[in-house]
Amino acid sequence: MPRISVKIKQPPSAVLFDLDGTLIDTAPDFIRCLNQLRQQHELEPLAAEYIRRSVSNGARAMVRLGFNLEPEHEGYLDKHTAFLDLYEAGVAVETTLFEGMNELLLNLEARDIPWGIVTNKPVRFAAPLIEALGLQERCATLICPDHVTERKPHPEPMFLACKEINAAPEQAIYVGDHVRDIEAGRNAGMYTIAVRYGYIEEPETVDLWQADAIADTVSDLAKLLQ
Repeated sequence: MPRISVKIKQPPSAVLFDLDGTLIDTAPDFIRCLNQLRQQHELEPLAAEYIRRSVSNGARAMVRLGFNLEPEHEGYLDKHTAFLDLYEAGVAVETTLFEGMNELLLNLEARDIPWGIVTNKPVRFAAPLIEALGLQERCATLICPDHVTERKPHPEPMFLACKEINAAPEQAIYVGDHVRDIEAGRNAGMYTIAVRYGYIEEPETVDLWQADAIADTVSDLAKLLQ
């Protein structure tokens, strides 16, 4: 059962989602691209689950995992650029909504509750991905770092999303799979839900994020949003 520390104000003015690891399962394409890049450098593929846990940390984490390189290291920039180029060429080859998520979104839509996305993923990747999954017309707002001066955990992206939807932040819900998501939501005065099914390196730490509720599965999340 989902864990609740603060009761949701019903009905919410909007439900906003993080993208990778919360709304959609992008891990298969991250895994494919990283192992493809490793293959180009004559390295063995890494285990999918090993890569999956770090997907929410973006391309920098992929280069760190795949090649043990930090931004200040020689060769980092070339591999970072190559990874992003591979990913841009196939953002939705294997990526899908998490199982049960479409039904959850349909339920929100049937109740006239707008939903949107606030992500640290650049619009260069996020917009084509949303379009490829057929979510562009359904999504009330898509806020990326390109649209703001500060990214999550700063509340600026959250406030912009609420402004575009005409929703009151204090009556909105933000759902995410990273501590910065919960911090961003809390900083904006929103109700926050942490999802443990996402890309989390240490799932037990979710209990320490101070989210208002925790959902271990999409089914748990759907129950919270009913």
